[in-house]
Amino acid sequence: KKASAFWIGGIMNGVKLYRKRLIPEECILLKDDHLFYQSPDILMTAWSALKSKPDLDHGISCYYLKEGFKISKFYDHQNRFMYWYCDIISHQYDKEENRYIFTDLLADVILYPDNRLRVIDLDELSLALSGGLLQKEDVCDALLKLDHLLRLYYQGLLKEYLDGIDRRTAQYWKK
Repeated sequence: KKASAFWIGGIMNGVKLYRKRLIPEECILLKDDHLFYQSPDILMTAWSALKSKPDLDHGISCYYLKEGFKISKFYDHQNRFMYWYCDIISHQYDKEENRYIFTDLLADVILYPDNRLRVIDLDELSLALSGGLLQKEDVCDALLKLDHLLRLYYQGLLKEYLDGIDRRTAQYWKK
């Protein structure tokens, strides 16, 4: 199924999701993302790419609030799985506004179908620190979260997270 199959029902409980990027600096309401799973520690969304891209068309994202990372499953225009993309994030929740702001802490991990792993954008983390976009504490937080994610991968435990994403997505599709 393509992402448009998810768009029945709209946003769960009126939750607003924002993506805050530091490079380039922007904060965008993810108004077309559809929240289809929510627990105290996890949010899951289905989405189409914000900007047209030659390969990426749509995906599923799972925000692990306690761990501080978002794992996304990327699909191409023919609905073929491309790879898992893991963003290191922080978040703020405004209960009064029922709003999450997810800040991209720049370090990313790509996990390919053949199980190869690639860490990217550490240069951006360095640039954000030297340019004053992040404080030393933010960079330390990002590196600790990245370390946790990599340890899960090398210990073979990240598969449980990926399987959980697939399981919750399949349950949603059955609705």
